Amino acid sequence: MVRRGELTDKAWQRIEPLLPAKDGRGRPWRDHRAVINGILWRLRTGAPWRDVPERYGPWQTCYERFKRWEEDGTWTRLLEEMQVKDDSLGAVELVVSVDSTIARAHQHAAGARKRGTAEGRSTRKPPKDDKPSADPGAG
Repeated sequence: MVRRGELTDKAWQRIEPLLPAKDGRGRPWRDHRAVINGILWRLRTGAPWRDVPERYGPWQTCYERFKRWEEDGTWTRLLEEMQVKDDSLGAVELVVSVDSTIARAHQHAAGARKRGTAEGRSTRKPPKDDKPSADPGAG
């Protein structure tokens, strides 16, 4: 039974041939489908990696696979392949959304210059160059 948000059998058949093959070195990899479903769960919920449900395998496996495939370009190749195939079938619909929201900050929050200064520094007077005389009567 496929849970909500997990790869369907049809989606799995499309991406399975595009995934890296097991190279036979070291430990055998955990099932790609379970790990990808764990990665999708994490991306969908925004939860920390440590909260990935155990049914997808250890959270470390999901994280390491996600990171490794990001570094070696597997995710990029997968996305490009799916886009090219779907575009050739006319199944890609591009939606563009422009947001014109403006949020203005107060001038002090934006680092504006303070009044009376050229460099945005304090308006206090600079110290005098001459030193006070040791003789109080001189002056």
